[in-house]
Amino acid sequence: MNAAKIAGIVLVLSGLAGLFTGGFSFTKDRTAAKLGPLELTVTEKESVNIPQWLSLGAIAIGAIVLVAGFRKS
Repeated sequence: MNAAKIAGIVLVLSGLAGLFTGGFSFTKDRTAAKLGPLELTVTEKESVNIPQWLSLGAIAIGAIVLVAGFRKS
């Protein structure tokens, strides 16, 4: 399996994952205040939305790369 086929599969799978999940979220710890030996930390939840056009574009480009990889071999 050459690099073009692997890249095509990765693009298609990541596009499908982005299309079905719509994004991802993560938590980030941040120091709010530090007073001597006391330290206050805040846990923030961040979310990143993945646009549908980006997911569809990744699927389309991955399919094109995948087809080109099969035609080349």
